Amino acid sequence: MAAKKAAAKKPAAKKTARKPNAAFMKAMQPSAALAKIVGEKPLPRTEVVKKLWAYVKKKDLQDKKERRNINADDLLREVFGGKKTVSMFEMTKLVNDNLS
Repeated sequence: MAAKKAAAKKPAAKKTARKPNAAFMKAMQPSAALAKIVGEKPLPRTEVVKKLWAYVKKKDLQDKKERRNINADDLLREVFGGKKTVSMFEMTKLVNDNLS
């Protein structure tokens, strides 16, 4: 029987705590269309995206075949500028247009 050599262990890379970007943490006012989904209170951009994803998952709006796409219902279509389907990357851009 051949003896297996133990893989040489590398020292674990030190994790440095990431500081959140202040621009993302600033509370922003959602537009009327976006407020129907995430609420009317000013929220940081990160929280808006979290709430939007929770809404998408709750309503099962993620495309079955192309998981990167979101199929908009009536409320989301207002936020997405009338588009029926958007990619998750396009979604963040469209959400930013609805924050001030």
